[in-house]
Amino acid sequence: MKKTFQLHIEGKNRDRVLEAIKHEIRKYIKRERGRPVPAGADFWDFDCKFGSTEATAEVAHLAALIGLIDGVSREGGAQFYVEILAKGGHRQARPAQVAEEGEGGDTIDANNVKDAD
Repeated sequence: MKKTFQLHIEGKNRDRVLEAIKHEIRKYIKRERGRPVPAGADFWDFDCKFGSTEATAEVAHLAALIGLIDGVSREGGAQFYVEILAKGGHRQARPAQVAEEGEGGDTIDANNVKDAD
């Protein structure tokens, strides 16, 4: 999806236009995630860009898009550009967290009984 959305549409409430735009973006993402994942990929990942125009669009995280849209609306912007491109992603294992030694504290056993060190 590569699209410039207008927030000022003659005869329509600005808040309803904003909600319709958010709905369209969420619907697109849901539709893309419903498609079969490409061979060798684990899930659908998305490359996103956001800006006031296509020329000024910068890379943004998918989870931050709705917040960015709300920011443009609060500032009174007339339009914004959104680019969302689906790609196959590969899950990576999280690094194991090593507990720091020397930290004491209370522990709870299987019977939920607190035991102080």
